[in-house]
Amino acid sequence: MNQEKNYLTLKENGQHELVIKKSRFIASLARTTSVDEAKAFIQKISKQYHDATHNTYAYTIGLNDEQVKASDNGEPSGTAGVPELKALQLMGLKDVTVVVTRYFGGIKLGAGGLIRAYSNSVTEAVQKIGVVKRVRQQNVSFELSYKQYDLVNHYLTEHNIAVASTDYGAAITIEVFLDEPAVAAFEQDLLNLLSGQVAFKKGALKYREVPVEAHNYHETDLD
Repeated sequence: MNQEKNYLTLKENGQHELVIKKSRFIASLARTTSVDEAKAFIQKISKQYHDATHNTYAYTIGLNDEQVKASDNGEPSGTAGVPELKALQLMGLKDVTVVVTRYFGGIKLGAGGLIRAYSNSVTEAVQKIGVVKRVRQQNVSFELSYKQYDLVNHYLTEHNIAVASTDYGAAITIEVFLDEPAVAAFEQDLLNLLSGQVAFKKGALKYREVPVEAHNYHETDLD
């Protein structure tokens, strides 16, 4: 899938269980980048909990939710899969599949109770697992002399630019990752700083994952 902007997703695959009025709700979540991956995960969890009362699910694939699906798997219409999907979307998560397994405990929850139970199962599971922001960045490397190093290192520190690697040879080669729109300004800054005595080599554009430590689970965080 061709991703072209920053987005939020799960930190890793995981699971979390809630017990509500004696019913067990087990939320299993996974990163999935295609409908086939989503279907395979749903099948795997449904097989694992084949004796459950219900294995409901929802998935959202693509940065603009190009492929979405929700299933109540026998629960009253609109009380399980759709609340799960809405929970994922409210948190701004992309490329995620959730299966919420229910073992009925003998006490009916009613439509409103089911909606809250399935929605909360997803939200609490994501809170436990964690969220990352996948940031599209450009790999840039450049060479400098040892006498230029302190000046450049001060600049990198001052501007919070993460250094991917530093190679100390006949000259020093530094490799950094930059958000794509920041590359031109970075290169111009270094050219000014080093009086034009620097050349840049660009590597591949790729995603790097940044932990979202204080994510608000009721709104997106893409700034």
